[in-house]
Amino acid sequence: MEAVIDGSPLPMAGEEISWGESLQAPFDELAAGNVAALEEVWEIAGRRLYAIALWRTGNEADARDVVQEVFVKLASGRHALKGVSSPGLWLLTVAHRAAIDLTRRRAVRAAEPLGDTQFVAGPGSDPHRAAEAAWLSDALLGLPAPQREAVSLRHLAGHSFREIAAITGVPTFTAASRCRLGLARLRKLLERPR
Repeated sequence: MEAVIDGSPLPMAGEEISWGESLQAPFDELAAGNVAALEEVWEIAGRRLYAIALWRTGNEADARDVVQEVFVKLASGRHALKGVSSPGLWLLTVAHRAAIDLTRRRAVRAAEPLGDTQFVAGPGSDPHRAAEAAWLSDALLGLPAPQREAVSLRHLAGHSFREIAAITGVPTFTAASRCRLGLARLRKLLERPR
């Protein structure tokens, strides 16, 4: 089962993720004052930032707001980018924090019940794949939130443990442990009859 954003699959765990390294040149250009490099950053990281924002907020409009906030921060604070050694992790961390801040600001707003949210979407219109996606989403809902987050970031969004640690603000070992424990619990949940 693959995670799908705007009809396109995100990379799965185990695939080579070099997107963070490909951001170094546009970040250097931004730091030098070339605002046109924002477009290249968008092409490389826009979908991934939207995915992490959507995961954190659970709302498409809020996710778009978070991504916009990240790019406003990039454009307005571009001179501070000179010291950023890992642009991909920097972007993921800024997006994660912006999503948390937005969620806190809007905490009084009526939220969609988490049970109504699909964590996994089946590509296309295949009803069998849609049923599998719903089944996996229900199983993910049975995990404690930190484990669900780690498993989803690792296996649905394709992030490394280092990236997960940076996104969630925990040590890399904790991110890996949450993922391992979450997968073990998820296997047990998936063994139950449908």
